[in-house]
Amino acid sequence: MHSVVLTKGVPDFREGQVSFDEDGHLERGATPTVMNPNDEFALEAALQTKVKRGGRVSVMSMGPPGYESVLEEAMSVYADDLYLLSDREMAAADTWSTAITLSAGIEKIGAADEQGSSSPAEESEEPDLVFAGFKTADGETGQTGPQTAWCLDRSIVTHVVALDVEEDEGRLRAKRLVEGDPDEIETVETSLPAFVVTDPEFEASYRRAEHRLRHKELRAETEERVENYEDHLTTWSAEELDLDPDFIGLDGSPTIVSGVDPIPKAPSEREATAVDPDDPEELHAVLETMRPLAGGD
Repeated sequence: MHSVVLTKGVPDFREGQVSFDEDGHLERGATPTVMNPNDEFALEAALQTKVKRGGRVSVMSMGPPGYESVLEEAMSVYADDLYLLSDREMAAADTWSTAITLSAGIEKIGAADEQGSSSPAEESEEPDLVFAGFKTADGETGQTGPQTAWCLDRSIVTHVVALDVEEDEGRLRAKRLVEGDPDEIETVETSLPAFVVTDPEFEASYRRAEHRLRHKELRAETEERVENYEDHLTTWSAEELDLDPDFIGLDGSPTIVSGVDPIPKAPSEREATAVDPDDPEELHAVLETMRPLAGGD
């Protein structure tokens, strides 16, 4: 069972240091970057699959060399190996050209697995599952995952909140939110290989003691592995992925951004009133300040 998790670096909005150039474009090189928060649910889903079914978890991202830190962060959740797709030709890509690049990377992993197979007669070891987060914190389109699934010609299940894999039957069973509604859940099945987009409501489940122990062991392994994450990192260029420059990066992006509204920075200092929790009068003053807001007056 081989799972590939897609992740992206996004601006760390908590830093209050998001930088834009004079044309209003985000300057990623001048902005602190972290792993997209929604991608952690995808990582947890892949880790759960490994705990229960064994196999391997690879994490892939497309971006500049600085995205190595994003993959390091991903490995701290869990990963056996890391892949970075990085090339100037890939820069300024929209979701479509990003999907083309990611699908090429996933296919190359499958080809590499096939070459490493002990049996030359075996079919391509295409990853069984590809996981992606619901959407990114910067673009929030939610398009890259489904577009990548389309490029790979895979069935896709979105808004997944729970899943299980029946490897012998080559089948994925998942629970998903209907139109993103937490109060309406349906159970669906599809054949492997498949593509899974996890919802922020996803919760990993480890009901059996052996699974809880295995989860603990794998978490300990990845914490040790992340200290030397570079040893588990493979970087591929556009040439190594055999990508046509006309279909990737800015040249391959049909999307035209008409404008960008910069995110306002939080004030460097805020007025605050210290309250002694043991002083009834001070707590009463806080209550009286909040009462009109809570009551809608």
